[in-house]
Amino acid sequence: MASADDTRPSASNDTSVTHEQKVEPPATASNSATSSQGRIVGKLNAFLAEWGVETNGIEPVPMEERKDSRWYQMFFIWFGVNMNILTFSTGTAGPAFFGLGIKPSLVIIAIVDAIFSVIPAISAVFGPKIGTRAMVQARFSWGYWGGIVPSVLNVVSMEGFLVIDCIIGGQILASVSDGRLDDTLGIVIISLISLFVTFCGYRVIHVYETYAWIPPVITLITMLAVGYPDLQANLRAPSPPLTAAGVLSFSTTLASSVLSWCTMSPDYGVYHSPKASSWRIFFYVYLGFFLPSLTCHMIGAAFAAAAPSVPSWNTGFDDASDLGGLIYAVLLRAGGWGKFLTVVNALSVPALTAPTMYTFGTSFMAIPTPGRGNWFARVPRWVYVLISEAILIPVAIVGAKTFYNTLVDVLDIIGYWSAAFAAIVLVEHFLYRRAFTEAAYSTPTRAWASSSLLPSSIPALVAFACAVGVLVLFMSQVWWEGPVAQRGTGDLGIYAMGVVAGGVYAVLRGVERRLRRRTMDGKGGAEIDVDAQGAEESVETEEKA
Repeated sequence: MASADDTRPSASNDTSVTHEQKVEPPATASNSATSSQGRIVGKLNAFLAEWGVETNGIEPVPMEERKDSRWYQMFFIWFGVNMNILTFSTGTAGPAFFGLGIKPSLVIIAIVDAIFSVIPAISAVFGPKIGTRAMVQARFSWGYWGGIVPSVLNVVSMEGFLVIDCIIGGQILASVSDGRLDDTLGIVIISLISLFVTFCGYRVIHVYETYAWIPPVITLITMLAVGYPDLQANLRAPSPPLTAAGVLSFSTTLASSVLSWCTMSPDYGVYHSPKASSWRIFFYVYLGFFLPSLTCHMIGAAFAAAAPSVPSWNTGFDDASDLGGLIYAVLLRAGGWGKFLTVVNALSVPALTAPTMYTFGTSFMAIPTPGRGNWFARVPRWVYVLISEAILIPVAIVGAKTFYNTLVDVLDIIGYWSAAFAAIVLVEHFLYRRAFTEAAYSTPTRAWASSSLLPSSIPALVAFACAVGVLVLFMSQVWWEGPVAQRGTGDLGIYAMGVVAGGVYAVLRGVERRLRRRTMDGKGGAEIDVDAQGAEESVETEEKA
């Protein structure tokens, strides 16, 4: 992260209206209905803003608007998001789904979490330093039109996360209701709470996440206290024989659950001041991911491994298909306090779903459209929140019937493309941009919405296509097992996609840069970023005109 601490604003850092903001339809009779609808939406936005609901779009936040110096929030938002029941459930997959013993599961968890927490932490630095959300930031490597691919995939991925989260929350509420409430109604309740928090926007989410981790921490401490004798006894039990397929597939699921946050981690720092060093921001976010992921994954694995030897836990777990039932069965030993914690823990699920639903909206808005302006960006973010809610509830109700298949499939598929996405974005940054500064990223407030000021999409799209081709050979899912995976290697798809996408992109991007005009500085002969210079020259031309 060399030169990461250079936070001087570039000469072209302006607050002028961008291409995707300034386009207005001609005032003709044919679009009078559209104009009327626009006025209604505008009035509704103004009304919601008065009540504290965020109505901002996806344009990069200028330097002068990034003033929030509460950098500790960069730790708490991710600590709150990951100190949650979904992280716990991912840990249970080792013993419950992949047939691993407790000791191998704990070792795999420690290694994978320590390594893969680095990637979303690096991505998060872009928020305060550049002022761009993840899918806008992606345009500086994927290009303007190529950015459609990660934006669409992220929309689908965020909805997949939401489905898993609400299934878990619904199951927990159903387990504590003594039959008076089923999974379906529980899913609806969790979804509506998530809708309320997300509707209010960025700042409310930050405040909420600052305290949302407290109930899950108390719950986990209570579970460890009441379950310690059985957990201790299970440590001495013989472990099932290890297989390469089980180890590598579990590591893929864990890596996917952590890595996939890189497609949204910049979104929650775009209003924070860039004056903090990049290393400081990185370590805040890294610890916000690593500490809760390690804790919840390990505790989840411990209880899932012990459940078969404890009749009441195994009954609640329902043959490894009802995570909420397992949690309730463990906490039942704490009497009324345990039942109370079960409900509170279920109601804490929005700590995870609220940021996910927020990014669903901003990713939708980042999908460019042909013609004048970006129609998806014109739709207010809160409208996408409502769309997400409408999709979420019926899909979660169906997915709840096969929880672990749904969990593993969703996490792995998200992890596949997230690995390629991260590889492309990080290769662009460390190999070519080399600094977390606005100057290195072609003055984002102007370049982000112009296809002529951004890199072409060819290197990223070709790299992604090559990675998908290799994925087919290495992936292992219920519905497809590649020829390499069939040899007993387990699921190596996430690693194959990351390596191939990063390698191919590095080569093709280098070729593209050599084919374009290059300039050398007068002192050291170092190459100046051609995209950044092209943007600067275009800006100068606009200003002269």
